[in-house]
Amino acid sequence: MYQENIMENSMANSKIAKTIMFNMAWLLVLFSVVFCQQISAKNIDDKIQQLSDGWAHVNFELNGDDQEDAFMKLIVQAEMVTSNYPKQADAWTWSGIIKSSFSEVSSGLNTLLYAKSAKKDFEQAIALNPKILAGSAYISLGVLYHKMPGWPIAFGDDDEAEVLLIKGLENDPNGKVSNFFYGEFLFDEDKYHQAKRHLLRAKQVPLRVNCLVADKHRQDEVELLLAKVEKKIAQEPRR
Repeated sequence: MYQENIMENSMANSKIAKTIMFNMAWLLVLFSVVFCQQISAKNIDDKIQQLSDGWAHVNFELNGDDQEDAFMKLIVQAEMVTSNYPKQADAWTWSGIIKSSFSEVSSGLNTLLYAKSAKKDFEQAIALNPKILAGSAYISLGVLYHKMPGWPIAFGDDDEAEVLLIKGLENDPNGKVSNFFYGEFLFDEDKYHQAKRHLLRAKQVPLRVNCLVADKHRQDEVELLLAKVEKKIAQEPRR
């Protein structure tokens, strides 16, 4: 009987040990998965910030051939990110922003080629998450529709542009970028008083710590366009 009890206790202890080992192994697997996800999230966040910082530097601080060469390198970098993280709406948004900015400073076939590519990137970002980056894909796509020539040369369409810009504004009603670009659109449509309201709103938005270069230059653009708006309003006949 004594030996039987010892055997039973031994078997019970063995089962307990195996259960503990199994649980520990499971916890290690779970920890590894969570840890890897955290590292992956950190990696993509770092890559998105690099695209953002790179775009601000190239778009606002370079000119001429240096700017075009830097944009080409940045486009390759952005395409690598979207290829490795195809479900990241912010990656597609920044890829589109980089390509659309390049299309503005390039010439010839590159202008239309990269504008069309940017359009696809923005549409992909919206399909994945329309609210990403405070509606930046809507805003940027709206700007693209506004600035591109219409059919048969390209896909420009001011009616579609306004729909998209308003959607972007709805996602970020007090944003510097959303209000600036809608204000710019309204200025081009000769709606100066409406443009002024949005530009004044954009002017009051504080600079973002993680977007200082872009926001400083955008603030200058806001001030410049606001001065043009004020001049147009001053030239209107008095009632």
